[in-house]
Amino acid sequence: MLLTFSRAVDTVNRWFGQLANVLILLACVVSAGNALLRYGLDLSNNWPLELQWYLFGAAVMLGTSYTLQQNGHVRVDIIYGNVSDRARLWIDIFGLVVFLLPACALFTWLSWSTLFLPSWDILEHSSNSGGLPRYPIKFILPLGFFMLVLQGLSELVKRFAALKGDIQLDTHYERPEQ
Repeated sequence: MLLTFSRAVDTVNRWFGQLANVLILLACVVSAGNALLRYGLDLSNNWPLELQWYLFGAAVMLGTSYTLQQNGHVRVDIIYGNVSDRARLWIDIFGLVVFLLPACALFTWLSWSTLFLPSWDILEHSSNSGGLPRYPIKFILPLGFFMLVLQGLSELVKRFAALKGDIQLDTHYERPEQ
């Protein structure tokens, strides 16, 4: 049952990872269009600049859980690169339980209660002329942290299943070239 949960979370976060890729492309297109309008045609407005920020922020927040799933996060290779596969699984479990899950659960709650909800209550908009609504992008922050919590739980399930021998996980670590 837990591995089914893990696969479901992995599927959703794989979709968010693909969405993050598209958002980066859109942010680049909006940025180039904004530069063309501003410097080529001497037309200026705040919404394209804010949209670019929103797209990039959403890509980062929605892409973090996918990065964790793909094992693309930063590790301290002094320790991790010099221990057995089993020890790597235990290091991952320790990091997930002690650091990632508590911090991301706290950030989910705080960003929901103190950032998004107050913005939603007043339907906050940018104070800049021609700016965009702020509450939609403020929703992305708790959503991103929540998805990171779910992916952390998924990774925890997979690490324990690998320790039991139920699944194989690639724990090989390649040291960056010097």
